[in-house]
Amino acid sequence: MASNPIFSASFLSRNVLSVILGGGAGTRLYPLTKERSKPAVPLGGKYRLVDVPISNCINSGLQRVFVMTQFLSASLHRHISQSYKFDHFSRGFVEILAAEQTPTSSSWYEGTADAVRKNLTHLTSQPFEYLVILSGDQLYRMDYLQMLAHHMETGADLTVATIPVRKESVSGLGIMQMNDACEITRFEEKPKDPELQQSLQLPRDWYERLNIIDDEDLWLASMGIYIFNRQTILELLDNAKTDFGKHIIPDAIKTHKVSSYVFQGYWEDVGTIKAFFEANLDLTSVMPKFNFFDMQSPVFTRPRFLPASKVNGGNIQNSLLSDGCIVQGAQLKDCMLGIRSIVGEGTDLEEVVMMGGDYYESEDSISQAAKQGRPRIGIGANTQIRHAIIDKNARIGKHCRITPDDKPQEMDHALYHIRDGIVIIPKNAVVPDGTVI
Repeated sequence: MASNPIFSASFLSRNVLSVILGGGAGTRLYPLTKERSKPAVPLGGKYRLVDVPISNCINSGLQRVFVMTQFLSASLHRHISQSYKFDHFSRGFVEILAAEQTPTSSSWYEGTADAVRKNLTHLTSQPFEYLVILSGDQLYRMDYLQMLAHHMETGADLTVATIPVRKESVSGLGIMQMNDACEITRFEEKPKDPELQQSLQLPRDWYERLNIIDDEDLWLASMGIYIFNRQTILELLDNAKTDFGKHIIPDAIKTHKVSSYVFQGYWEDVGTIKAFFEANLDLTSVMPKFNFFDMQSPVFTRPRFLPASKVNGGNIQNSLLSDGCIVQGAQLKDCMLGIRSIVGEGTDLEEVVMMGGDYYESEDSISQAAKQGRPRIGIGANTQIRHAIIDKNARIGKHCRITPDDKPQEMDHALYHIRDGIVIIPKNAVVPDGTVI
C-alpha cells in the first residue's frame, strides 16, 4: 500500500493524524502500573508497550502521533522524549497529551471518547481528514495504510478494525456483525449471555470470503482501532458520552456508515498480568507469535549505549537476554531478561520475566547496600524462581526461593503480589537473603 501514490508522504502528513489512548489507570496490570503509566510498562526485554503502536504508525508512514495519558506519566514522557525525534524539516512528531484542567473542564479523562473530546482543541489545530485512534496496550503488527485504503474505498464515515476470535474471548471484547458490504450492523460490548453470544456468531459463509481455515466457531471482535473522518469525529463527540466501545460505536451504527476492516494477523491485548506474562514468555519460544526480529517492520525504542550481554557459564534454554546483562553460571529456562539484568552463580530461573535495571551499581554502592543488609540490584546466587515477574531495580538476595506453588491465585503481601497465579516482585523491592516466598 505504501507504493500507492495516493499515500505519498505529503498526503499522509496533511491528511492523517494518529492518537494512542494510554490514559487508563491500568488497574488490571497492577502492580506493574504502581509507579508508571500503562503504556510505559516494559515489554520484550528492552521495549515499552507504547513502542508497538508508535512503531506501527512510523512503519505505515504516519509520523504525526499524539499519546494521551494521565496517570503517572513522568516515565512515559521521558521515554518518548528520548526515543522519538524527527528532523526539523519534517512535520513528524510523537507528543504526549496529558490530562489537564481548562476553563471549561476540571475533570480527568472519564473514558476513551472523553479523552479525545477533551483534546479536540489540540487535534483540530492540526490539519487532518482522517483520525486514526489506537490502543496503548496491544501487541500486534499492522500496516494502517491497508485499513485506511479500505476506509476510503468503502466510503465509510468510521472504520473499526476487527479480528476473528474464539468463544473463550467473546465475553471480554466488543462483538459485532456485518453485512455483505462490510458495514457493521450490530455491536455488543462484552456480551455475557450465551443466547446473545450465539446470535452474534460469524456466519460460516464468511469463512471462505475471509480465507479463514478453522473448524471452530468464530466471532468478530473489535480491536479498539478506529479510523474516523474529521467531520464524523466532531459529530459523534458532540455530547457527553464517555467511551467508544460502550457508547460512541453502537450509536454511530444507527446514524453513520460504519465499516469493518477484518485483520487476521497476530493480535494480543496485554492489558492483564496473565496476558502480559504469557506474551512475554511466548517471545522466548522457537517460533514466537510476534516477531521482534522482523526488520521489514521494526519495533523502535529508546537507543541505549550498553555493552553486550555476558554469560559466564551455566545452561540457557529458550530464553532472551537483552543488552547489558551479566549471567554468572545460572540455569535459565523460558526466561526473558531485560536490560542490565544481573543473575548470580547457581541460580535457577524458569518462566521468569525479569525487567532488569535502570542503572549499574558501583562497587561502593554494592558495599554500602551490603552493610545495610540489602542485596545488590538483580538476583543473588543460589536462588530459585518459578513463574514470576521481577520488576525493575528489584533486589533479590542469595539462597531465596520464589514460587506460586501452594498459594492463592490472587494475593498481596509486603514483599510481593500474586495475580493469576503469577508472583510479581515490585519495582525497587528488596527481598533479603534466604527469603522463601
